[in-house]
Amino acid sequence: MTLWRQLQLMDTLYLEQVDQLYNDAFPMEIRQYLSQWIESRDWESAASNVSLATLLFHDLLNQLDEHYSRLSLGNNFLLQHNIRKIKRNLQEHFQEDPVHMAMIISNTLNEETKILETAISTQGQSESSQGGFMMEQHNELDNKVNNLKKSVQRTEQDIQVLEDVQDEYDFKRKTLQSRVEVEMNGQINKEIQQEEMVIRQMFIGMNIKREVLIKEIANVLMLAEQIQLRLISDEVPEWKQRQQMACIGGPPNACLDQLQSWFTVVAECLQQIRQQLKKVQELVQKFTYDNDPLTLGKSQLEDQALSLFKNIILNSLVVERQPCMPTHPQRPLVIKTGVQFTVKIRSLVKLPELNCQLKVKASIDKDLTERDTVKGSRKFNILGTASKVMNLEESSGSLAAEFRHLQLKEMRTSNRINETSLIISEELHLISFDTQLVQPELSIDLSITSLPIVVISHVNQLPTSWASILWYNMLCCEPQSHNLAFFLNPPLVKWGLLSKVISWQFSSVTKRVLNSEQLRMLSDKLLGCEAQGDPEGLISWNTFCKTSANERGVPFWQWIDGILDLIKRHLLSIWNDGYIMGFLSKEREKALLRDTLPGTFLLRFSETCRDGGITITWVEHSQDGTPVMHSVKPYTRSELVNISLPHVIRDYHLTAAEKVPVNPLIYLYPDIPRDVAFGHYYTSPSDDQDDMDVDRISNLTVEPYLGRRMIPVTVVPGSRLPSQS
Repeated sequence: MTLWRQLQLMDTLYLEQVDQLYNDAFPMEIRQYLSQWIESRDWESAASNVSLATLLFHDLLNQLDEHYSRLSLGNNFLLQHNIRKIKRNLQEHFQEDPVHMAMIISNTLNEETKILETAISTQGQSESSQGGFMMEQHNELDNKVNNLKKSVQRTEQDIQVLEDVQDEYDFKRKTLQSRVEVEMNGQINKEIQQEEMVIRQMFIGMNIKREVLIKEIANVLMLAEQIQLRLISDEVPEWKQRQQMACIGGPPNACLDQLQSWFTVVAECLQQIRQQLKKVQELVQKFTYDNDPLTLGKSQLEDQALSLFKNIILNSLVVERQPCMPTHPQRPLVIKTGVQFTVKIRSLVKLPELNCQLKVKASIDKDLTERDTVKGSRKFNILGTASKVMNLEESSGSLAAEFRHLQLKEMRTSNRINETSLIISEELHLISFDTQLVQPELSIDLSITSLPIVVISHVNQLPTSWASILWYNMLCCEPQSHNLAFFLNPPLVKWGLLSKVISWQFSSVTKRVLNSEQLRMLSDKLLGCEAQGDPEGLISWNTFCKTSANERGVPFWQWIDGILDLIKRHLLSIWNDGYIMGFLSKEREKALLRDTLPGTFLLRFSETCRDGGITITWVEHSQDGTPVMHSVKPYTRSELVNISLPHVIRDYHLTAAEKVPVNPLIYLYPDIPRDVAFGHYYTSPSDDQDDMDVDRISNLTVEPYLGRRMIPVTVVPGSRLPSQS
């Protein structure tokens, strides 16, 4: 069974997580149409190989053409139209950069696998403490919502019974009055007295029913208020906090479908109660009396029902998908001027009468006071289709408006005060969405804002801007009170939280999180070795993003981001397979290799390369048995464009004057034979290599790294190479 088919069998919770993975750049329709073909291709390799990515890109277009042709046999005009549109979008986004498409598909498949594994794990471990507690809480809330529905239905029935009783009472009362006016006989008077007693008892019973009905409606409204308070005060803020974490690489956010179901039921019940109160008014108009329970309590209940309905509507809008450029789906909330971005608004109240009634308008930094903004901040206009009507989506069944063609343009002003302004990557801005619901006796203004965004003017500002997004969303968990002046005095963060977020940056684009050993090295880099990875250790914004630990180093985040980019482009497969230790200090490196066999090597990220670099360190033993470590000058992104690291490892040779070259890399730490570890990455035999790295032993005592240069090497027939086994 394909992965896609297995996902479709999962609960709604996980299906919604899958839905979050797709956007205009890589729409879900492609995944549906070509699920088996997509899963049968090696997208991980293509994500670091331009030739393979280009081949798969054109194969994908051909697959769409074939699917289009098959549809033509059945006259599926609408589906054909969708495929033509999808193909045009793919060509527009990825014609010049097919590697980016491969990265998106590879990452999407990885995330789908994680979601499936989570679903299976959750089903098998439903008794886990936190999950069990949340399930218990949701079951409790679900029971309350079901009780609310049943209570409203009972009230409806009681109103009908009361109406029947009132009609019967009114009929008998009027009939008796007519008889009294006609009949004056004593025997008849006795009968009339008996009937009067019956009617009086009917009145008492009807009065009790009226009292009970009013109390029922009051109790239903009280239950609705309790549920509404729980939804607005707890469930929605918790969802928003999970969304914040998902935006910065955390676990996919739990679906909105359950929240929508609860919100919608409460709104429907409140609407029914308002209609029931109108029915109560009709009963009063037909018949009332002094101290009538219906007239005494109805007005207050009407006000309460209307107030609760307004409140549920006011809090029903959410930003289902935060602003994001389709070209950078894993780094939302960073928007480049002049580049289209998308954002999706959803109403958690899905009532038929709201379909196509809410027109949402997008704006940026709307109605901000001086306290909200930073003096001298840039100002922007929103271009594109900034107004959308919310409608019921057939695919998801939600009431939503998706903005797909928005752009930001900076307003050139002469009064910007550079001396007091934050740098571009620290300026925060808000995109607001406003609409109005107008119904008889009702007018509600609705508004929702995105999480703060950073607006850049050049793509090279993306890394530092993403650091700002990470820092803000780690530390600000109050989505309703955005602090746009956050970076005037950014708070400190605990290492325990920062380490989790850093690890997310790797798991969001690869299959591996950072292990405790790797995180320990990063902790030492930020806090110093004396902190020993203390989760309570505090780290400043400047330490994280602006300053370096030493003169040769680069700011911590720039170093991490360069390594992330290096992995995504050139090292994804061997990183996922766990062959790169990556983050370890030189001291730890020496400790690991010291007691291993000669020729044992490991792969470590350089601590000084600005754009990411990876070095190979191996051990050999001197004549007296002392272990000696050697490290190669780091390979950078620009060099790995032309040659893969597994081939470097296979074909790497050392040579000394007048000696035959030999490959010193024999075992991947701890003791895996080189070709066992990397053999399945080789795409050509070693003898076909025209270029290989050659290091001269004479450099060992001069430079911290062995020098290297690309030279052609000819294998001389009959020469005896030293054994490498």
